Order: sequence, then C-alpha cells, then structure tokens
Amino acid sequence: MILVTGATGHFGRVAIESLLKKGVSPGDITALARSAEKAAAIKDKGIKIVYGDYDHYESLVAAFQGIDQLLFVSSNDIGRRVEQQENVIKASQAADVNHIIYTSFERKNETVASPIAAVAEAHLATEKWLKETGLSYTILRNNIYMDFIPVFIGDKVLESGAVYLPAGEGRAGFALRSEMAEAAANILVSDGHGGKAYYFSNTETYSYADVAAVISEITGKEIVYISPSAGEYKKTLLDAGVPEVYVGMFASFALAHAAGEFDASGNDLERLLGRRPVSLREYLQTVYEPAK
Repeated sequence: MILVTGATGHFGRVAIESLLKKGVSPGDITALARSAEKAAAIKDKGIKIVYGDYDHYESLVAAFQGIDQLLFVSSNDIGRRVEQQENVIKASQAADVNHIIYTSFERKNETVASPIAAVAEAHLATEKWLKETGLSYTILRNNIYMDFIPVFIGDKVLESGAVYLPAGEGRAGFALRSEMAEAAANILVSDGHGGKAYYFSNTETYSYADVAAVISEITGKEIVYISPSAGEYKKTLLDAGVPEVYVGMFASFALAHAAGEFDASGNDLERLLGRRPVSLREYLQTVYEPAK
C-alpha cells in the first residue's frame, strides 16, 4: 500500500495522478488529507482518504497503519515544520512503514550562514532523523521549482521591462514541480531506491539574466535583468505594498541563488522520468504569450 501525504497539494496530487497513469490500482493508494472536502476529487477516483495532520502525532500513527511506502511531502508551514516533520518520522516508525520517500531540497551551505537557513533547518533535521530510524528511505534533493519563477519575478515584468531580483549572476537547475512529482511516483513503482538520494535538478542551469533574455525573445519586448542590493530590493517591494513576509522570503531565495546554493544540474531527474525535463524556454513559452 502506498500513502501520499499532502495529497490535495500540487506535488501530492500530481504524484497520485502519475501512479494511476502507471497502472497502480486506486485500491493500492491511500491519500492523507486534513480536509475531506478538498480531497473529494481524489476520493472520486476510488482512492482511500485518511485523515492526518502533521501537528497531530496520533492521527499520523493511525493513518500510517498497514502502509508499505510513504511519499512524505514536506510541510509548507515554515514556522512549525521542524515539529511537524518530527511527528511524521516518529509516526512512521511507530506504524512500521517499510519505506519513506522524502521531498527535501538542493543546497550547498548547510550552516546558519546560509541565506535560507530558516528554510533549511527542518529539511536537514528530517534527513538526519530518516537516517537514524533504521527504516528504508529515499531522499529527493529538489532544486527550485521552475513554476516559481513567475512568482519570484512578479506579474509586472512586461510592464516594467525588467526582471528585478538580487540574485546576481547565480544559476539554478530549475525544474518543473510536476516532473519531480512524476519522478517520485516512478520511484514508488520500482525497486532499488533504498538509502539513496536523488538530485532533482534540470540538465542545465539558468540565471535570471537567462530568464529575462528568454522572455524578451518570446514576447518581442526587451526585458532587462537588474540585480539590486538586498536592501534596495526590500525597500522597493515594501514601498510597492508587498507584504513583509513575502519580501523577506523572496530576498532570501534570491540571495541564496546569488550564492550558488541551487547551482546544480544532473541527470537523475531525466533518468527517472525517461525523458529530458522541460527546459526554461519551453516552460516560459507557456507563461508569456508573444506580443500582439
């Protein structure tokens, strides 16, 4: 039996869809959800829905009973993620889950000096706990989701004519979240992944200068890349009314990008997908329509 956590979120939902496409019976899949209403579409596919909340250890122990493989999609609650994910690991042990696949992240600097140390804390702790459990596990070192590029650069790029981020000349192996989820499903339906870490990056890396250049080519409108100081960037966004919590997060990821935290490419994702991952140009073509 396979259980997918975060089943109503993007990663979990695509993983379930991929499992079904690969011929896994709906009866062999269980979806963990906090809301039956949000999980209704999944239930309609014949998949069992179980209640589970990362904040409630007992609910997880009950949900994990009889589960062979657990796709553990990391929590998006940064403030509570350490405690939540410890609950998942301990519940997996208590329920004797056979194998855990965990969605971690790509990084270079694992110290508190990292611009994304607050984000990294729970991932690093969870990887450590996994290795100490004695359970079989697979760690997915997910690079930055390509889908997040429009979020990081904002929706005024074509109006302003600029990609504005303090990311310097840093590069990242951006890849689609949906392709990472599909690759995770491929791991679930095959053998030989115990004790391994897979590096889910694209086959090439990209800078935000590349992003600006590709948008320019797609739209026919000149888009320049501007990399301000972190202070100037934060002030500009705050003055524009962007909530402080988002400004801090965007700045942290941009600075990590500048520091080379996500500068990784490889063929793990390509190999597990059985095809070349979607490129930056192919993705941005779906987002930015050519100028009329």
